Amino acid sequence: MEKDGVEQQNKVVEEKLCKRCKQTYDIISNNSSSCRFHPSFFVSRRHDDQKRYYELGPDDPPYAAKFFDCCGAEDPNAAGCTTDFHVSYDD
Repeated sequence: MEKDGVEQQNKVVEEKLCKRCKQTYDIISNNSSSCRFHPSFFVSRRHDDQKRYYELGPDDPPYAAKFFDCCGAEDPNAAGCTTDFHVSYDD
């Protein structure tokens, strides 16, 4: 197909679902900063050094603190702390 002397290419966009960030993405535009995710789990426990990510009060139960083990973010909906390529469930 030509338009004004320039050939138009029909590009098929193939979207996949990323298993890290749960977003759909176009495999053609996937790059090393496309996916933002937490490489570790959201946990409910004291950290090994007891004060690294949070301070528990004297009346708090031992598992009162919840955070991402990778970065210490205490909000379960916090933006990921790492970027990388998207990874599909098909990979």
